[in-house]
Amino acid sequence: MAARKIMKSDENGLDHVKDDVCEIVCYDTEKINSLKGRVEDNEVQGMAQMFKALSDPTRMKMACLLDEGEELCVCDMAILTGQSIATASHHLRLMKSLGIAKSRKEGKNVFYTLNDHHISTLIRMTLEHLREEHCHDDTGHSTTN
Repeated sequence: MAARKIMKSDENGLDHVKDDVCEIVCYDTEKINSLKGRVEDNEVQGMAQMFKALSDPTRMKMACLLDEGEELCVCDMAILTGQSIATASHHLRLMKSLGIAKSRKEGKNVFYTLNDHHISTLIRMTLEHLREEHCHDDTGHSTTN
């Protein structure tokens, strides 16, 4: 049975076809019961905050640079990202407050690293996924759903 196509207009008045809506309502009670309580709301909030922080291109670039460079001074990060020292410091402090990065002070300089191997893995897996050939068409847009 083919999915019902629902036409929806976006803010520009363009119509889009939706094939991802169930035609009938049905539930898998066993699956629902096995999944209830498996993910805590506070965990979801924390994950969303982390992804929100990394959704900023400057902070994502900083995370990638920290993954590659292991440890960078705020001054180095400012040069690498084309930001002022104050702006770079602001971004790095936010990343630290959300558990993405950690810092240490040496003399008058502050050095940042990624918080742990989990963050590094997240950055590397995201980049690997993005670079996979089958994920992109010729325009560079994602072809997977």
